[in-house]
Amino acid sequence: MSRAIALKPGQFSLAELRRLWSEPVTLELDVRAHPGIGAAAESVQRIVARGAAAYGINTGFGLLAKTRIPDADLRQLQRNLILSHSVGTGPLLEDPIVRLALALKIGSLARGHSGVRPLIIETLLKLHNDAILPCIPAQGSAGASGDLAPLAHLTLALLGEGEVRVSGKAMPARDALAAAGVAPVVLAPKEGLALINGTQISTALALHGLFLAERLLEAGVVIGALAVDAARGSDAPFDDRVHEVRGQPGQILLARVYRELLAGSAIRRSHLVNDDRVQDPYSLRCQPQVMGACRDLIAQSARTLLIEANAVTDNPLIFPRQDEVLSGGNFHAEPVAFAADTLALAIAEIGALSERRIALLIDATLSGLPPFLVREPGINSGFMVAHVTAAAAASENKSLAHPASVDSLPTSANQEDHVSMATFAARRLDAMARNTATILGIELLAAGQGIDFHQPLLTSGRLQKVHKALRDKVAFYDRDRVLAPDIEAASGLVFDGALGTACRDLLPPLDGAVNSGELVGPGLSRPGGWPA
Repeated sequence: MSRAIALKPGQFSLAELRRLWSEPVTLELDVRAHPGIGAAAESVQRIVARGAAAYGINTGFGLLAKTRIPDADLRQLQRNLILSHSVGTGPLLEDPIVRLALALKIGSLARGHSGVRPLIIETLLKLHNDAILPCIPAQGSAGASGDLAPLAHLTLALLGEGEVRVSGKAMPARDALAAAGVAPVVLAPKEGLALINGTQISTALALHGLFLAERLLEAGVVIGALAVDAARGSDAPFDDRVHEVRGQPGQILLARVYRELLAGSAIRRSHLVNDDRVQDPYSLRCQPQVMGACRDLIAQSARTLLIEANAVTDNPLIFPRQDEVLSGGNFHAEPVAFAADTLALAIAEIGALSERRIALLIDATLSGLPPFLVREPGINSGFMVAHVTAAAAASENKSLAHPASVDSLPTSANQEDHVSMATFAARRLDAMARNTATILGIELLAAGQGIDFHQPLLTSGRLQKVHKALRDKVAFYDRDRVLAPDIEAASGLVFDGALGTACRDLLPPLDGAVNSGELVGPGLSRPGGWPA
């Protein structure tokens, strides 16, 4: 475990969430959260003692909310809720997503409006910090009334039911708890509902997509700049005056990044004069416009997801000062669905633009390079079919980019008559990101070939480092060979974020804009007395 994160409920930063996603990190709950947690739990006890009907505390759930449950059965009610809602299917969520989901659920419950005892939060912290990760099937949530099925599977681990992963190995939850010295929890009134009601799974999945989109954007910019030099393109379209008069912030920023990436290129200097081409194709010339718009969309999604990551999204909610329990609909994940659909657009477009540059590079009439980027074309096919792979991935992303949020299918006998589909909206981002990483990996190979063909002229100092990183893993393609391993290696450089080092000092992280004061307003109250 690396350095711990001090968890201040309602105050996760984007950088902290990224760390939780990228590596196992210890969470330490701020002691100032304890009074609020205890006050909400005591409020639930008083509500039960009064005997008045309160949804989910002493009633049934969903359409069964009118069924009053005797006090003697309230603990069984909560246990039955978890067992009956553990209906997930499909592949298991990956460890980084489960880590995030646990952290988000802890942060939400610790805001002091869910009515759970400190024991529940302490046990969740133990699971997270000891890397006892519940096995959570990926499918089964419609993104309204919370991520009920996947969160029920998460909660099973607290009860000593179901399976968990420890060091990548699946084992019964009861055995893992025993090995860690943790007793299975017996749920008190309201606790089961608080645990499974909420948007933490869809938000964790969407954050996973967000952090991958950041890597794709960085790689797309770096590889796109390399393609400009490979095709002997012009850097004149990146002149800041062009972009200032339009005013789009992402475009202005990205134009500067492209200028810096290409600065000092001997390839560019070689055709500053006596070049009969007037304008480059859009896939080279309009990169700031397209990639800048993608960055703006990614930043917009990040703002929404950061708010949601800090939110209280279960139902009903406890307001201890008034001893009130209020039913609402914070579990409805429409903001997450919209953010995920927005990320899907950006991920698809980064790949779509890259595919067009691959097509340009292999076309000798446009790039001036050998046909299909190989010596002795004819006997060698070069990158001909590698481009087909890129085109197939780009086309698949077009279908996956269709907004999931426009779909809704009523559930629970029409009690839940509009749902967000946020969980699928977020879950499909991983497949889209892998497709785009493949496309960018193929473009990296193609642009690297182009740079090699221009020797002894060299690209810029920054891009020489990118070219070297590629050649450290993949040799020059001098004649036909099995290209699949090369594609996998180059795509790995994209997917793992390795290429971002070439521009990370030029392209500021989203954290600054997203964590600005504009997020702290009526929609995001901070725990009383805590500094902003």
